Amino acid sequence: MSGSPFLNSIRQDLRQKGYALKTEKTYLHWIKRFILFNQKRHPKEMGDEEIRLFLSDLANHRNVTVNTQKTALNALAFLYNQFLDQPLGDLAFNPAKKPRRLPVVMSTQEIQRVLEQLDDRNRLIFSLLYGGGLRVNECLRLRVKDFDFDYGSIVIHDGKGGKSRNTLLPGRLIPDIQSLIKEVIQIQARDNVQGFGPSLPYALDRKYPSAYRQPAWMYVFPSATWCHHPITGKVCRHHLHDSVVRKALNTAVRKAGINNKRITCHTFRHSFATHLLQAGRDIRTVQELLGHSDVKTTQIYTHVIGQHFAGTASPLDRL
Repeated sequence: MSGSPFLNSIRQDLRQKGYALKTEKTYLHWIKRFILFNQKRHPKEMGDEEIRLFLSDLANHRNVTVNTQKTALNALAFLYNQFLDQPLGDLAFNPAKKPRRLPVVMSTQEIQRVLEQLDDRNRLIFSLLYGGGLRVNECLRLRVKDFDFDYGSIVIHDGKGGKSRNTLLPGRLIPDIQSLIKEVIQIQARDNVQGFGPSLPYALDRKYPSAYRQPAWMYVFPSATWCHHPITGKVCRHHLHDSVVRKALNTAVRKAGINNKRITCHTFRHSFATHLLQAGRDIRTVQELLGHSDVKTTQIYTHVIGQHFAGTASPLDRL
């Protein structure tokens, strides 16, 4: 079914609207699952009731998480509201409520212990995750042009939800980043001799066919090998895959002897937010640095530190 004309037309529509490849794959997966669940009936013949039954089945019989259920709903909302132009009505469906779980946070000492177990490149990656509150793929997608050394900032393009933002560039990392940039530009120069360079957004590649030769577009954390662009088929060098970084972290955590916490790449982002609030930083500032649309999302970190407002101390400490 993955090669069906119907799914291919949805794929093309997603690309024309500028959706990320990861979103494209996810939406097509859930649309396909929805069609198979309904015995391959065409979506035009179905509607609210079939969607409600599908989502209920995911929750009651497939035991999917709340976030997975919401992702499936987003995919079907795109299918009906945007692609088929058949707006969904009231589904009379309430997703299972997600129990609030406090994010895992490391102490500064634990972060230091993990960083000491990493090689230079991975240490720089995780230092950026913690120092700027980046998501792992936001970090791996960074290009030379995204660093502003004069203002000490990093521009994050097309983050979660397609949003862009500025965040902090730790001053102590600047020499290492500048040194790495010199190395990757040399890699780009060697690739250019062979007629290719870093992978580029599809629209940009069409408009500026020689942009791959400009150092500004080179990835700071490039892959060790070249590949074929998933849309254009052109030879290019993509950024480092997140699986490489995750494996390095798992090894470093084990060597650091931290076995009482489930530490992931995202733990560094959680720690960034929590430690800023502990230091008395304004929650709105932290919200902006993280790129949260709603401050309520950021407020979860005040509960991590046992305070309903950043900077509030226990009265016992005043005795």
